[in-house]
Amino acid sequence: MLAVLLKTLPFFALIGLGYGAGRTRFFTPEATAYLTKFVFYFALSAMLFRFSANLSLAEVFDTRFVLAYLAATGSVYLLATAVSFLRGRGVEEAAVESQCAVIGNVGFLGVPMLVLLLGEAAIGPVMMVLAADLIVFGSLIVILITGGRDGRMSPAILRTVGLGLLKNPMIVSIVLGLSWAALDLPFPTPLEEFVTLLGAAATPGALFAIGASLATKSAVRVYDAALLSLFKLVVHPAAVAFSALVLFDVAPYPAGVMIAAASLPVAGNVFILAQHYNVAPQRVSASILISTAASVLSVSAVIAWVSAL
Repeated sequence: MLAVLLKTLPFFALIGLGYGAGRTRFFTPEATAYLTKFVFYFALSAMLFRFSANLSLAEVFDTRFVLAYLAATGSVYLLATAVSFLRGRGVEEAAVESQCAVIGNVGFLGVPMLVLLLGEAAIGPVMMVLAADLIVFGSLIVILITGGRDGRMSPAILRTVGLGLLKNPMIVSIVLGLSWAALDLPFPTPLEEFVTLLGAAATPGALFAIGASLATKSAVRVYDAALLSLFKLVVHPAAVAFSALVLFDVAPYPAGVMIAAASLPVAGNVFILAQHYNVAPQRVSASILISTAASVLSVSAVIAWVSAL
């Protein structure tokens, strides 16, 4: 545990550095927004493209793995929804709270950290988790909120979901990379060096941006945020571990990567959606802040455990 904690500390130290820069306003909210755009649209996309271009779909896609993750995450999503309803929340708030309970920061934190800590073989499993989060649960929150407001499902909702996926650079870069690999296209040295150089900025840039964005968040409604953080950091990885290791008998290494990805703190894009739809943004903000702070120890503990599988 201590050895893993020492390995994860530099990642969280970068988040802390970004947080300090944001709190002192050395890095303004506007600067943070532009850094996040650079990482999201350029650096992280280049990293994901390079990773996926060196894989094949057969290597990445594992039906048992996907079913194990979807079964566990869907179960926790339903449980979090039920708890929200019992606490008097409506459909829209329940959708946002359930998103906090299951969607971790796989893109900005998981991809760079887990690949470095668990090895390059973690690339495929991490990308499967990322794709499931973006395609399935990223679409679900839009459907629930928009459908709840309209009172019905409509083609416009599906069009909104489809356009959102087509415009997501992480989805686009993964699809382009896998297509490149499937077509067995040559990877010219200048192109490889370009995406390697650009992708290298993803890890420090993403971690710094996470910290700087946390500086604008406050721990209001602490009880709600703590409950959602408990779901994300404890209940979700525990459910994924049971599903992967017991129900679906996934091989130990990819199962470990899946569990580690499930243990990550609440993702920043949940706040973006909550703010966009004006549904409990302060609650989501506090959940991101509390879960990220607590994950210094919880994620280290999970990675230490899965490393021994």
